[in-house]
Amino acid sequence: MPGTLGLMKSIQGKTAVITGGASGIGRLLAFGLAKQGAKVVAWDIDEAALARLEAEAKEGGLDIHGIRCDVSNRAEVYARATETAERFGRVWLLVNNAGIVSGKRFLDTPDERIEKLMSINTMAAFWTTKAFLPAMIEARDGHLVTIASAAGIIGTTGLADYCASKSAVIGFTESLRMELRKTGSPVRTTIVCPFFIDTGLFEGVKTRFSLLLPILKQDYVAKRILGAILKGKKRLVLPLFVYLVWVLRLFPVGFLDVMADFFGISNTMDDFTGRKNAR
Repeated sequence: MPGTLGLMKSIQGKTAVITGGASGIGRLLAFGLAKQGAKVVAWDIDEAALARLEAEAKEGGLDIHGIRCDVSNRAEVYARATETAERFGRVWLLVNNAGIVSGKRFLDTPDERIEKLMSINTMAAFWTTKAFLPAMIEARDGHLVTIASAAGIIGTTGLADYCASKSAVIGFTESLRMELRKTGSPVRTTIVCPFFIDTGLFEGVKTRFSLLLPILKQDYVAKRILGAILKGKKRLVLPLFVYLVWVLRLFPVGFLDVMADFFGISNTMDDFTGRKNAR
């Protein structure tokens, strides 16, 4: 990646924690960061996937370790954070990536599912950040990355709970950035807002204009996120067309609705099936 060599060297030997790190974007980021010299600790609830990750990393001579953690459980997050720091040293990079989707209309979504989704997609970021941020602030060195979504910028039919969870973490990360800035802390934050990614989590979603709003390839997204980390970017929005949403919000709500219908945003979830083994 041109222009990032100096920053690449800065992650050599530093510890990175990725939640939901055993599959999808988390897994790809784990390998990407390890190839840049980072010591990667993948948190995931899927022990079998963690074992496969560690085995593949070992074959490639990469420094990747798996820790089983249910990030929806606050006490478990704090316990695993302590374990991680004791085993691998102070965490320099935290990537809040774990997430699930319901994919049902609001009134068809069970209460328990909404609570589970919010605890993983939103509250987990609170607990992991509380666990690792103090040491970053004390060391005056660290980076927090939040994998949000374009769905956190505009509401979508069939994603009421998911949109709410991603909107919440966008607000959380932006507020945290302002707090750090006000105190003069050099700890960095990056917020990532991609359109749908072909990880299987959103199996069946569709887009009307694939040139403007393509279903993103996970390899491409992972490389862009890695680049954003290395460059210290504060925000990454994919594709660039998603920026148009903020412009549309300057117009009356009715106009925004018409545009959402025209670009197919209102119908993206019509054929959603999701990952078969989703929790």
